[in-house]
Amino acid sequence: MTTESRLMPAGWKPSPLLVRILSAFVLLAVVIGAIYAGTYGAYALVALLAGLALWEFRGLSEGMGSRAPSWLLFPLGAFFAFSGTVLKQVDVNLVLSLALVGGLAAFLVVPGRRQGLGRWAMGLAGALYIGMPFNYYLLLYTSKPHGMVWALFVIFAVVANDSMALLVGSRLGRHPFFPTISPRKTVEGAIAGVVGSVIVMVVGVSFIIGLPAIHAIALGILVGVSAQVGDLVESQMKRIAEVKDSSNLIPGHGGVLDRLDSILFPPILVYFYVMMFHILQ
Repeated sequence: MTTESRLMPAGWKPSPLLVRILSAFVLLAVVIGAIYAGTYGAYALVALLAGLALWEFRGLSEGMGSRAPSWLLFPLGAFFAFSGTVLKQVDVNLVLSLALVGGLAAFLVVPGRRQGLGRWAMGLAGALYIGMPFNYYLLLYTSKPHGMVWALFVIFAVVANDSMALLVGSRLGRHPFFPTISPRKTVEGAIAGVVGSVIVMVVGVSFIIGLPAIHAIALGILVGVSAQVGDLVESQMKRIAEVKDSSNLIPGHGGVLDRLDSILFPPILVYFYVMMFHILQ
């Protein structure tokens, strides 16, 4: 028996935890690399992730009772994702008006018109749910000063939130947190997750950007709470659709939407916070 065969027995398979960790590192490396590649790298990353998430949402929507129409979901989701940057010259009111009039009118003639209102509403909801958060990431990223730092540390704070919640919840968790939606989540894990977000935002906002600690703490709480709300929202969607994962695209993690759920809401709150206090331009 060779040394290699001793180290790697025949039929050896990586554990689910190892697969999950490796997949997470690869995904995070791709995200960070695209962000550091510049504006076009960020645009390409948003187009890829938003497109995959919209595709998964279309599948979930059928399980939730009304399949979102692709001809409404994808164009509208793409518009919302780039509505503050590449497509900022296009009037949002015009697009929404066309989606209202044209979208509902289309169901007078297209197949599935008997469920037209529900399908139209699901398409609009999915486009907003996935498209708008990416819009705010791009708005943060392209703002001055320190736009890239803001976008990165929102993501890092969410990763810290997820990691701390899992670590503390699995070891010390005793009190259920929304058990009807996500039975494994605990109050102890949720609190630890918010603490993790606060620590990361203190590092990014106070030590790197140089803002007062009060802003960092407030932003950490906003990120931590909204990340967990986003996670619960997607968990509820999957429970309604009676599926475990949104897809199986990412080994050990499920679908893209399963990984994005907790990062969707934080950039919205962070963006309005920093604009309210005139921190970014």
